[in-house]
Amino acid sequence: MPRRAVAFDIDHTLVVDNKIERIAFLRLLLRVDREGGHALGTLDEESVAIDALLDRQRNGAFSIDEAVRLFARDRGVTTPGPFVDDFRSIALSLVDEIVVPVPGMPRLLASLRERGITTAILTNGWSPLQQHKALRAGFDGPVLVSADIGVSKPQPAAFAALVERLSLPASSIWYVGESPVTDVVGALEAGLRAVWYNAEGRRYPTDLPPPDAEIRDLQDVESLLASKIS
Repeated sequence: MPRRAVAFDIDHTLVVDNKIERIAFLRLLLRVDREGGHALGTLDEESVAIDALLDRQRNGAFSIDEAVRLFARDRGVTTPGPFVDDFRSIALSLVDEIVVPVPGMPRLLASLRERGITTAILTNGWSPLQQHKALRAGFDGPVLVSADIGVSKPQPAAFAALVERLSLPASSIWYVGESPVTDVVGALEAGLRAVWYNAEGRRYPTDLPPPDAEIRDLQDVESLLASKIS
């Protein structure tokens, strides 16, 4: 039987991270006060500003470290360098506290191993936060992170890095993720099989290429294995 692989996104697929980076930034406000800076407004207003900053970072405008420095400078801190280590430390310390794995992950991963299915993760984000989330979900396979490979989903080069890591034809890899654009379209354009994880029962955008399969529960990957992969 030809080798097959199933690769996953992390956030909103294997785990719910409960806005871990936003919380880390909010906790940095204590250091802003100590350094003579000032908050931009209420906590709600800060949350909106932080989310906008993170959106820009996730869209490739700058690295997470530069996002932290911008956060500090925008709040009147003249020497923002030490904030980077603080942010990373806070975010990593929050993983076990607030990141919630999708139920049943260990059983699913064990089933995939028993079937001889290789598993991997391809995720946007930074290291080692995404690796910590993967371990929190009980995943111990290879984890490819956009900050490390130098390219983000949905760019085909991100998926090409996954194909290279797994040493399999792209068509032998099924990619599971919750974003129609970032995960499904990105995987399809790179020649992978795309599985849309639609836990919330949303309607798939009609103007996008459809996924090869749709699941509502991550455990449905097992039935997908039986019907289409194996």
